[in-house]
Amino acid sequence: MILNRQSAAGFAYLAPAALLMALFTYYPAIVTAFHSVFSTGKSNRPSKFIGMSNYTYMFDDPIFWKSLINNIWFAIGTIPTSIGIALVMALWVNRKIAGRPFLRMAYFTPTILPMVAVANIWIYLYAPQIGPFSMVASALGFDHVNFLGDQSTALPAIIVVGVWKEAGFFMIFYLAALQSIPPSLADAAAIEGASRWYFFRRVVFPLILPTTMFILINAIVNAFRMVDQVIVMTQGGPDNATALLLFYIYQTSFYYWDTSYAAALSVVLLAILAALAFVQFGILEKRVHYR
Repeated sequence: MILNRQSAAGFAYLAPAALLMALFTYYPAIVTAFHSVFSTGKSNRPSKFIGMSNYTYMFDDPIFWKSLINNIWFAIGTIPTSIGIALVMALWVNRKIAGRPFLRMAYFTPTILPMVAVANIWIYLYAPQIGPFSMVASALGFDHVNFLGDQSTALPAIIVVGVWKEAGFFMIFYLAALQSIPPSLADAAAIEGASRWYFFRRVVFPLILPTTMFILINAIVNAFRMVDQVIVMTQGGPDNATALLLFYIYQTSFYYWDTSYAAALSVVLLAILAALAFVQFGILEKRVHYR
């Protein structure tokens, strides 16, 4: 194929980004998949080809299944909740209300805080006896609750932190999308006597669907790459109640130094994200109309 000058210039502009993508995305993925079919080399035992043994062991690994189920519940708890709260906040601060700049700043502040700092703040909030939540529960006549030390409350407590951290970030995208909608549409709807709910359902929501699609992709990726919050707050405990899949990969690789099994776990995580991406781009995107 003979390239004209314009096509050659386009490929030249694309080449640096494509090279970085191949170097830092595709090459590590290929190496990880290759490493997953070998054993972990030791000082007195070199690495050797073991085929699908790591994957066979994985399906009999109860901690893997526990981490996967925890991650699914974490995704179910954080994705729709954070997106819904973000949309409500964006609709609220997009209106002409008193203190609007302050509200926008307050909603966005959790996003710019480092996760390590956020995790330590919430450790204090969740602390039994001395934490504000526990003190409020005690004042209402309930026993002190160890939110992070109880298996029934540890994962929901982590989910709350995740929603608090991400909702403000997603709000910014929704706010930008809402401000791009021409005001003339709202004026026309008001003249026709349309209610606010009808205008939102039939006009606003379809126009912000591309933004919702973008936010959904980010929310799913964030839900399956959460690790620093777990490391700081619970270390996966109690009894793996908050162990997420990426934390288990981190633990397997850097605590137990079983890098080949960690590579197999990483391949499974990539496969899950690829399947979700296929659903998003293959099915959901057909319902999205880009302007």
